[in-house]
Order: sequence, then structure tokens, then C-alpha cells
Amino acid sequence: MIKISILYPNSGRFDMDYYLNKHMPRSIDLLGKGKGYRGVSVERGLGGATPGSPPAHVAMCHYLFDTAEDFMAAFLPYAAELQGDMPNYTDIAPIIQVSEVAISR
Repeated sequence: MIKISILYPNSGRFDMDYYLNKHMPRSIDLLGKGKGYRGVSVERGLGGATPGSPPAHVAMCHYLFDTAEDFMAAFLPYAAELQGDMPNYTDIAPIIQVSEVAISR
């Protein structure tokens, strides 16, 4: 299984309400139809390693697919729409990471 992580560093504007209630439902509707789709989670950063410190990332989104190719096949037809929506919720350049899930329970 592959995890595609979209990490938003805590370095700018991020409208969590828009992201959770507009962007992600649309994204899930589109990508969730893709072959190999296994799920998605969204996390809101609350704090850093030191009590009271800010989180390194204001938000994180993690898609699970069987393969990276399955993700790309699901994402590419909608890339312009989903990426075009980004200015509505953030001015942060996300960090993208593709990982192999080695343990999941």
C-alpha cells in the first residue's frame, strides 16, 4: 500500500474550515472513485514537540492507494481543478511525499 502525504508547513495562511468543508469533500468525491483507493485522513496540527510550541505543519492530508500509479491515474484528470482550488484555502506551498506503508494496524 502507498501513502501520498500532502503536508502544509505552518508558514502562512490556511483556512481549515474551507479545506475541511469544501476542498476535501470534492477531493474525496473525485479521487475516491479511483482504482486502488483505500481511504484518506486529514490532520490538523495542534502543537510541536515542546509544550506550547506551534505545530510544524498546520494540516496534513494522507491518501492511501494500492500503488502510486493508481493514485496518479485517479489524480491527474482532476489535478487542474484541485490545484486551482488551493488559493481558496492557502498560500502555503505543500510538501508532497509518497511512502510505502510498511506497518498498518
